[in-house]
Amino acid sequence: MDLSITVNGIKFPNPFLLGSGPPGTNARVLAKSFDAGWGGAVAKTVSLESSKVVNVVPRYGKLRSRETNEVIGFQNIELISDRPIEVWLEEFKQVKKEYPNNVLIASIMEEYSKERWQELTKMDQETGVDAFELNFSCPHGMTERKMGSEMGEHPDLTEEVTSWVKEVAKIPVWAKMTPNITNIKEPSLAAVRGGADGISAINTILSVIGVNLDTLRPMPTVEGYTVPGGYSAQAVKPIALRMVSQLGLGLPEGITISGIGGVESSRDAIEFMLLGASTVQVCTGVMLQGVKMVEELQEGLAKFMAEKCFNSVADIVGKSLPYFSTHMDLVSRMKAAKRHKAGEASRDNEWAQKDITEKTAELTSD
Repeated sequence: MDLSITVNGIKFPNPFLLGSGPPGTNARVLAKSFDAGWGGAVAKTVSLESSKVVNVVPRYGKLRSRETNEVIGFQNIELISDRPIEVWLEEFKQVKKEYPNNVLIASIMEEYSKERWQELTKMDQETGVDAFELNFSCPHGMTERKMGSEMGEHPDLTEEVTSWVKEVAKIPVWAKMTPNITNIKEPSLAAVRGGADGISAINTILSVIGVNLDTLRPMPTVEGYTVPGGYSAQAVKPIALRMVSQLGLGLPEGITISGIGGVESSRDAIEFMLLGASTVQVCTGVMLQGVKMVEELQEGLAKFMAEKCFNSVADIVGKSLPYFSTHMDLVSRMKAAKRHKAGEASRDNEWAQKDITEKTAELTSD
């Protein structure tokens, strides 16, 4: 089964991408993911000055099922890459040289400065990466520097910064959007006006994973204190599906979607594709299951395509979008269905009565 798909002129061996985050933190783990079979990878977000990025410990928190103890929610307060940009540039070159057929996407984020965004874009582009993902969505840490979601929550900034990158970019540009906003279409359409070729959605949802009832301190606790962080894993999938469907129905034709949020199985990934995603990214799922989870993603997708007679991966994209409607339309459809059923019941009664009448007449004549 051919699982390849061409998105924004780039041919992906399969639609499954390593999402930006800890699983793509250096060349070694990126190579490991490609060896495992991932069609592409979005590297951990880079910026010009890694010295300004200081991570804390602990920075992860887990929400577990009360019944099974399974991890259903995951929170992080991890920042973007703290490795020097010079190191990243060399590793991008190395990865593209060793894996020319796999797609490598550079995730970039900078302060509100045209010069800085364009400098970072040019530097990364020269390494041979296949596309850019603009991080307008990191919900914590970098917002103090007016970065991440601090930009993505404001459509005017999203449009402006996207246009800066597009002025110098010679490869496709995706904008990664924050879910921490009322209507995800507004900043997404702003990114499109700025020239974005595609939209990635969603990033993590701002959250507090819980409170330690012994210490009374919110978690994860760093020297007694914390900050709200990004929520991910299977618990966020319904929210992510809703937002991806909104984009699938609301973006201009030709603008692609990379779906993200709670993907832990091929079934999850296929749902995103049916709602408009051409590619599907996985980050927390890889942290919990390992890079070899891509084997089940590919096997499940191939089986689904065979069972449903899809000739290509592209045929799946957006297949379920026509079935969204309005509440008033649902009411009308329900009433029409009831009238139809009532009509069928009435006709059945008429035929039954006619049959009884005919049989009675036969008996009487005999």
